[in-house]
Amino acid sequence: MTQTSSSFQIHPRTGVIHVAFRTRVPSAQGESISSSKGRSLKSRLEEAIGLALAIDLDVVHSQIIQLHKIIPATFLGKGNVTDLGSLIQALGITLMVIDNALLPIQQRNLEKAWNCKVIDRTGLIIEIFGSRARTKEGVLQVELAALSYQRSRLVRSWTHLERQRGGFGFIGGPGESQLELDRRLIDERILKIQKSLARTKRTRGLHRSARQRVPYPIVALVGYTNAGKSTLFNRLTQASVFAENLLFATLDPTMRQVKLPSGCQVVLSDTVGFISHLPTQLVAAFRATLEEVCSADLILHVRDIAHPDTEQQAQDVYKVLEELDIAHPLESGILIEVCNKVDMLSSQEFEILENRLKRDHRLVAVSALTGHGIEALLAHMDKKLREKGEVFQIIIPTSEGEILAWCYRQGVILNRCDEGEAIHLTLTLTPAQKLYLKECYKGFPSH
Repeated sequence: MTQTSSSFQIHPRTGVIHVAFRTRVPSAQGESISSSKGRSLKSRLEEAIGLALAIDLDVVHSQIIQLHKIIPATFLGKGNVTDLGSLIQALGITLMVIDNALLPIQQRNLEKAWNCKVIDRTGLIIEIFGSRARTKEGVLQVELAALSYQRSRLVRSWTHLERQRGGFGFIGGPGESQLELDRRLIDERILKIQKSLARTKRTRGLHRSARQRVPYPIVALVGYTNAGKSTLFNRLTQASVFAENLLFATLDPTMRQVKLPSGCQVVLSDTVGFISHLPTQLVAAFRATLEEVCSADLILHVRDIAHPDTEQQAQDVYKVLEELDIAHPLESGILIEVCNKVDMLSSQEFEILENRLKRDHRLVAVSALTGHGIEALLAHMDKKLREKGEVFQIIIPTSEGEILAWCYRQGVILNRCDEGEAIHLTLTLTPAQKLYLKECYKGFPSH
């Protein structure tokens, strides 16, 4: 393939195609798929465009193509390939994004037919992850996913994009060239990364053990990508985590302390956004970034309640949580559904939501942007953690002022009765608080 012109080095003129099937057909991964199930085709295409915009691509054309079956050689039918080829030439498109999973041979054949770079949904998402990851662990995880993806595409590979932009070069960049990658070298690099990740995982485990000795319950933010998790995180913690109207704006877990109305301190953890049809390579590579969710005392499921597909997005999130061996959170009582972006609802839609909130007390309506409902959310978090806590009766001498002060700071005292030099306390403690108090106070009941 010829080198792209300099004006397209960072923002190539891009076409985005979403292929929907009228009947369920086998996908490139061997699964039965039907793109139209559960969501409108328009929202599918809009999400694909959002993915392209997240990596600063210049989208000059987008469309939906409906097929009865996949053509093994080119994925699309001959007529579609010809028509798109003419459009690509007319619009000067240098990159085509197919919002589906392509086999390597299909990708190569389309590139030859259209004389431009072609990437599928998996390659695009990995490219986005590569440009967003900042921590050492995040970079290693994305590289592992990229190498696993590249391994099946050894016939054609592309150099990295410009260094300041990050990424893994599936889109192409200045001075790009064709390379014959050695499968053995890739396997060796994958093995090396896996060992590095194992060491990082052990370090994270030690950090988690240290946190468990600190009396702070873990509250994890989860949700579909671009649901507003990072904006809510910033609102609750007064932090400045990167929060933009982009898909996958957050890829590395961020943790901050938050004080609840009772005085209880919690650790709030922001996580990577979920998405439908997440590439299998990334599900495995990013499992470590979701470990905080597995050990969380409370989960905040942040939903873009103004999105037309909010219900389907919620189901996608629950599916990922189940893959993490977390029972259905709504039934387990460890989850609060945070209906975000209420400022984008019409008055009629807001009234419908309010009626729903009256029926289902597991839901809280907020606007992370304006601050609406934040106090109610913090109070609900407080209530949930208290309900989750275990009740203990302890007796402390008046000389243990530090322990008593800690109990008040944490807001765990349900009842106090003073008898001379002894203070009788009834406490509600989360597992983390219980562990801390047992280590700090020898008089804590052993049973």
